[in-house]
Amino acid sequence: MAFFFNRGRSRQPAEVVRSTKDLLLRIHDSQNAPKAKEELAKQLSHMKVMVQGTQEVGALPDQVHALVQATLQEDLLYDLSQSIHLLPFEARKDTQTIFSHILRFRPVGYPSDKEPPVISYLVHNRSEVIVELCRGYMQSQSAMPCGVILREALKSDVIAAIVLYDQSSEGEPTIRLSEVKHLLPQKGDGVFWRFFDWIDKSNFEISADAFTTFREILTRHKAIVCSYLQTNFELFFGRFNNILIQSDSYVTKRQSIKLLGEILLDRANYTVMMRYVDSGENLKLCMKLLRDDRKMVQYEGFHVFKVFVANPHKSVAVQRILINNRDRLLRFLPKFLEDRTEDDQFTDEKSFLVRQIEILPKEPVDHTRATRDSSSANTAAMA
Repeated sequence: MAFFFNRGRSRQPAEVVRSTKDLLLRIHDSQNAPKAKEELAKQLSHMKVMVQGTQEVGALPDQVHALVQATLQEDLLYDLSQSIHLLPFEARKDTQTIFSHILRFRPVGYPSDKEPPVISYLVHNRSEVIVELCRGYMQSQSAMPCGVILREALKSDVIAAIVLYDQSSEGEPTIRLSEVKHLLPQKGDGVFWRFFDWIDKSNFEISADAFTTFREILTRHKAIVCSYLQTNFELFFGRFNNILIQSDSYVTKRQSIKLLGEILLDRANYTVMMRYVDSGENLKLCMKLLRDDRKMVQYEGFHVFKVFVANPHKSVAVQRILINNRDRLLRFLPKFLEDRTEDDQFTDEKSFLVRQIEILPKEPVDHTRATRDSSSANTAAMA
């Protein structure tokens, strides 16, 4: 009975949101912070119950709708994204839950084929929230809860567009969805480019979570990422190769090589793959991975190396490197990771690569020139 009595006296969603916002302002004041944090933790716990309900009683759709509207009206998501690193541990977890529920909330009757209303609101009106969540990787306390919230938001292509194309500095307005210019090359100083350093230079927990979000962006949103990589090819792969593939961290290095293979072998990225495997410098980097001291780095490197060798239209630069190293490769590959005796696919791929290297011409062939000559000959014959 007490439960129902308390529910009757519960405060309205708008009141809870305003109280939470006021407390968020107070935790930045060192003198009042301890008491404010204690009160704020209670408010966030209460708000979590409002959005997700309890084991006994589910959330009330009308109450959740009112809470979402009040949250947007008071700009609470922005305040939470800026202050989450200051919250106590349990309050950070509650904030993560609140955020995630609000991001995917759909009112009764809302079309299932449209973006959730809060997602749409953020990308058109308050994309600073998304960028602040990314900057959560700057603080160890906020990295993982912000990462979880980001990955919930990144289920939508429009959120990925904001992360990829925003180039604002801290304190500046961030990009809106209507301002995204897919064909405009970037300078490399936006929030997306900071993931390289967050992955490479942070402690293990932050690095691992940042890499998970980074991979989510690059592998989930195929159409937008393919366009993005084509427009920013040199800048992106320059940093990917130099920072991630050559990282001093074994975990970062191995994961990044594996991610590179995923990107290149994704059918949606065919144009990107062909451009990457045209580069002799990229091939040299890949061949260096085959000689790494760690077997899993060698193994992941092999799956990128095979793309260069299997390409039937190898560039002159790639052909020249393979031809110059033909004898060494033919001695090296049969013994490469020969203890993987139960991996039949790997064994077959090695045999295929050996055969491709054996049949390389003595001198490089310019396939682009051959194609042009053939086209000219056909045109002349038709004339």
